[in-house]
Amino acid sequence: MMVPYADFQLLKFPDKDQAMEKIKDLTMLSDIFPTGYHGAVSAGVKPGSTVYIAGAGPVGLAAAHSAQLLGASVVIVGDLNEERLAQARSFGCETVNLRKHPDLGEQIDQILGIPEVDCAVDCVGFEASAHGANAIEAPATVLNSIMQVTRAGGRLGIPGLYVTGDPGGVDEDAKIGTLRVRLGLGWAKAHTFVTGQTPVMRYHRDLMQAILSGRAQIAKAVNATVISLDQAPQGYAEFDKGASRKYVIDPHGLVK
Repeated sequence: MMVPYADFQLLKFPDKDQAMEKIKDLTMLSDIFPTGYHGAVSAGVKPGSTVYIAGAGPVGLAAAHSAQLLGASVVIVGDLNEERLAQARSFGCETVNLRKHPDLGEQIDQILGIPEVDCAVDCVGFEASAHGANAIEAPATVLNSIMQVTRAGGRLGIPGLYVTGDPGGVDEDAKIGTLRVRLGLGWAKAHTFVTGQTPVMRYHRDLMQAILSGRAQIAKAVNATVISLDQAPQGYAEFDKGASRKYVIDPHGLVK
């Protein structure tokens, strides 16, 4: 395999044997761990923060674990998938099932005693669904809901993907990335929005050190599951149906 700019962008592990002991965790440095961490950093998570994470997929779970690493006092994860919410609870997060309980502010109030958090992270993006039992795709749902529940002066980290073209969008506006975002609400509350692709190289060495020292347990948080190359199609199908796992393909049987 040819890797362009490999002398610049690759991260070298200090010791192979040590790395193989933690390889399921270290694999997450290629994508979801830095992305989730960037979301938490962008949201301004600090010791004592209360944080809402929208989405309990692998990036959302990585953002939740990152918020814990950054010292958050309470991390609340919201999703429509109960299996993924159970995974979030497995490492100490509070959860909100927005299919069963569509009022996000009310659910946060029951957890914190107030219907707002210090900061929030959007780990869903443009394929968001409305809340409730029979919800349909509604691309601006997460952006509007996190503005609603984030306190005045708070920050919103948005690593969730938004696009300039979506041929399968629910309407003509959505097809070109034009969403019905309540910008006036964000303006009135003086929110800071941080969007865009993750600068992985800004974080990956520090996160590697956190993994090797045992401080970060990212494979456990995202339920990293090793499969063979032959099992990859099945893994993709299961993930597409909402399985709460992050699959790691090991074509040569190198992972213990």
